[in-house]
Amino acid sequence: MISSTCETLTFTVRRKDPELISPSKPTPHELKFLSDIDERLRFHTPVIQFYRNNGNDDNIVIECRTSDPVDVIRKAIADALVFYYPFAGRVRETPYGGKLVVECIGEGVMFIEADADIRLDQFICMDALKPPFPCSDELLYIAPGSGDVINCPLLLIQVTRLLCGGFILALRLNHVISDAQGLHQLMVAIGEIARGSGSPSVLPVWKRELLNSHEPLSIPNRDYDLVHESRIVSLPFDQNQRVQHTFFFGQQEMTSIKKLLPPHLRTCSDFEILTACLWKCRTTAFNLDSKEDVRLFYTVNGRGKDRLNLPVGFYGNALFYGMAFSTAEKLCKNPLGYTLDLVIESKKKLLNTETVGDGNATMKKKMFRSWIAFMTNYALAGSHYFVTDATRARLAEVDYGWGKAVYGGIMKANSLPNPEERCFYIPFENSKGEYGILVPLSFPLECMKKFVIEVGMMAIQPPGRGCNQSQTFKKLIASAL
Repeated sequence: MISSTCETLTFTVRRKDPELISPSKPTPHELKFLSDIDERLRFHTPVIQFYRNNGNDDNIVIECRTSDPVDVIRKAIADALVFYYPFAGRVRETPYGGKLVVECIGEGVMFIEADADIRLDQFICMDALKPPFPCSDELLYIAPGSGDVINCPLLLIQVTRLLCGGFILALRLNHVISDAQGLHQLMVAIGEIARGSGSPSVLPVWKRELLNSHEPLSIPNRDYDLVHESRIVSLPFDQNQRVQHTFFFGQQEMTSIKKLLPPHLRTCSDFEILTACLWKCRTTAFNLDSKEDVRLFYTVNGRGKDRLNLPVGFYGNALFYGMAFSTAEKLCKNPLGYTLDLVIESKKKLLNTETVGDGNATMKKKMFRSWIAFMTNYALAGSHYFVTDATRARLAEVDYGWGKAVYGGIMKANSLPNPEERCFYIPFENSKGEYGILVPLSFPLECMKKFVIEVGMMAIQPPGRGCNQSQTFKKLIASAL
């Protein structure tokens, strides 16, 4: 039993001992090799879902509402693992250059049953449920001996009942076996089985050999962990005073940003426009030396006929890395259109196989080249901004029988080292029914103050006559801190 206090929110979480959930039927005992892309992602990712007791969705299965969510989900996991049995295995490191394999032994995923003496509505800050969530470490307990990538459960799931009858499902994913969209596919399968289906509507496909390079990636082993190892970062402010804040960008905010662009750039995608806006605002807020190199890294999903043409059901890592670069002075002094052009050109270079200089490069070759470029440049000095686009992994839409989640996405902005360099794009519907993108960020205090003002000047409609713009920004800063 752990008592937790987060500012004014205090609650107690009572957990049972961790257990292992194995597939409900016998599954193959075999070795499955991971892809060259899987190999590069040796870290864990935590996500969380919040569910009400009684939604208004007519499609909710009534039997599930009156059942114990812990029992329903526990059984559904066991049944889903019959199809997704590699998740019940363990990652092993082979003597062949440290190559990783999954040993499918049916040992199971780790599961924790818990109860908390708190209601769902107590988690809601302002007008929406969004990260950072108080006392998240108690909602996803990392059992001793389960935290390594090798020889440990690939999934850790904790289901916590709430006083209101709702519940929270938090999980930690070993990233080597799946990306966010692959995880979404698994969670949808668990939800379908929890609601009475005998099998998933989309059957899983392993096929990791499709994403193996036939040429060495010419990156030494020490760079495997660059994605999540701490870099030495020089910042002008005290990093110990780091704060978290989550920004929402809906139609109104995106319209305001587009007004700052020349007409021919206003039709660009929301991802491109938002990424350019936040990269520019962050660079300005961090008050960098004018000559310092600034680099943008962003993930691109490789699924789809126009990309890697992977089979339906593939749930491995299928990520490209795009990269754009400039200097702090150019990014800060030029208009937003300059930054957006950098993003657009980098994306064209990444996805267009007919780009001059690429010859007959296939999309698969370009994916591996993007990884080499990413790992090479991420190791260099300079200010880096890393965007993970998780808008296709709609975890809030997963239904275990209690309707859609109130929130589904990452737990907090600082779950990985160097959080001031990272951000996630999460699909979100706010309390007004507006759809948009949620962006949790973790910056040093002084950087966050400046960042809020920079974003406010771009994303907020100018106040009407008689309004005080400085007061508007003061309210923004207060809400962020």
